[in-house]
Amino acid sequence: MAGALQNAKKDLKKIRDEDRESQFGQVFGVSGPVVVAENMVGAAMYELVRVGHEELVGEVIRIEADKTTIQVYEETSGVTVGDPVLRTGKPLSVELGPGLMGNIVDGIQRPLRSIQELSKSIYIPRGINTDALDRSLQWDFKPASFKVGDHITGGDIFGSVYENSLVDNHKIMLSPRALGTITNIVEKGSYGVDDTVLETEFEGKVTKHSMMQLWPVRAPRPVAEKLTADFPFLTGQRILDALFPCVQGGTTAIPGAFGCGKTVISQAVSKFSNSDIIIYVGCGERGNEASLFLLDMAEVLMEFPQLTMDVGDRQEPIMKRTTLVANTSNMPVAAREASIYTGITLSEYFRDQGTNVAMMADSTSRWAEALREISGRLAEMPADSGYPAYLGTKLASFYERAGKSALGEADKITLEVARMLKDDFLQQNGMSEWDRYCPFYKTSAMLRNFIGFHDAALKAVAQGDLTFAKIKDATSDLMFKLSQMKFESPSQGAEPIKQKLEQLHTEIQDKFRQLAE
Repeated sequence: MAGALQNAKKDLKKIRDEDRESQFGQVFGVSGPVVVAENMVGAAMYELVRVGHEELVGEVIRIEADKTTIQVYEETSGVTVGDPVLRTGKPLSVELGPGLMGNIVDGIQRPLRSIQELSKSIYIPRGINTDALDRSLQWDFKPASFKVGDHITGGDIFGSVYENSLVDNHKIMLSPRALGTITNIVEKGSYGVDDTVLETEFEGKVTKHSMMQLWPVRAPRPVAEKLTADFPFLTGQRILDALFPCVQGGTTAIPGAFGCGKTVISQAVSKFSNSDIIIYVGCGERGNEASLFLLDMAEVLMEFPQLTMDVGDRQEPIMKRTTLVANTSNMPVAAREASIYTGITLSEYFRDQGTNVAMMADSTSRWAEALREISGRLAEMPADSGYPAYLGTKLASFYERAGKSALGEADKITLEVARMLKDDFLQQNGMSEWDRYCPFYKTSAMLRNFIGFHDAALKAVAQGDLTFAKIKDATSDLMFKLSQMKFESPSQGAEPIKQKLEQLHTEIQDKFRQLAE
């Protein structure tokens, strides 16, 4: 067993070992990291497959009749039409266990330090094998209170390991999908992550368990219930703790343009927050943003091993409580898309141990651009700004794994009016006759109408059964007129413009009065 990619390379069946032709398909077409295979009847979504004679590992992302679309996690140069494609029957998974802390891995959990030592190269060679968790290390396993004959179920803690001075109680849990009666548990001692430390029996079948778990990255780890957040997430940054407080167990976004300091804030939070574990994901770079991303991530990789924190009367390196997930510049876009799922699966593993985990994903915009590139290669219909129509669902799929929150009707109105202000008020065309100069009377009247619409909509929602969707549908004509205000040319004169904008203000008030009735 190995890292996400190495699990496929080591544990999954290989083309040369498979005799049944029914398990094989053929390459039908290749477009960068996207490969289309035919004769793939029986394939499942997100199933790992081996592509080509070099046995590149990919993941099924679309099924149409007997054809499947595969995103490949390695360079596809040399893959040609007719090459074999083997189904493996297993999903993309990561290794969870002692040894994660202080590690630097790529988006599919390949340890970059180990790869560099093996290859002596700044790039990741295609087809290299190395374990995500070091098999040569021995960990001091201390069994819990369970004994032979006890019943045990998924999530139960049957032991602990001293990993380092900051993570001195790494809990060893039974996989969430396992259960049974304990038939054997080892004594206190030193063991490797793949050594058997527990044996269980269920319905006559004996299962062996090690200190390591394998978990598919796209499947959330199960929880009994969602607990109410009741403790603040303290960052050590005055502006965040005082003006934008957050809770442990919540989700927070840091929006902003390039160069505004988003990465600086996320790095400061990862260094100084009141969290037990830090998972920092640097997900994605493309085009002219590559140099910016590499500088950001290189800064993290250089700074973290040198940073220390005060623990009692001593100082400890922050890396002892940190795992860095860093995508490399020559990695296919498919692997960048998977990196954020790798990070949140690692976070859920430590959350299940009862620790406070802070996961930083820098940045989701570049991750979304990776989705856009894959979507473009799949010839899918683009939505806003070229992003795929399912972007919102994809974003929710990992934000909800941290904590669910529903947006209230008032918040939806505020966001919509904020969008209108951005597009129809703040944006000004200096090359046009109507917008190169905006007199103050026009500016104030435009702003008055936007604020009037916002206040009237909030009042309507608070007083009755109206929802934002109903308001948006009933006032679509008014919203269009609001978007057209900036096209009133000052050459008309002050009075005609004032009258038009005042008339629009009256229409807004009358419309919401009718809706309230």
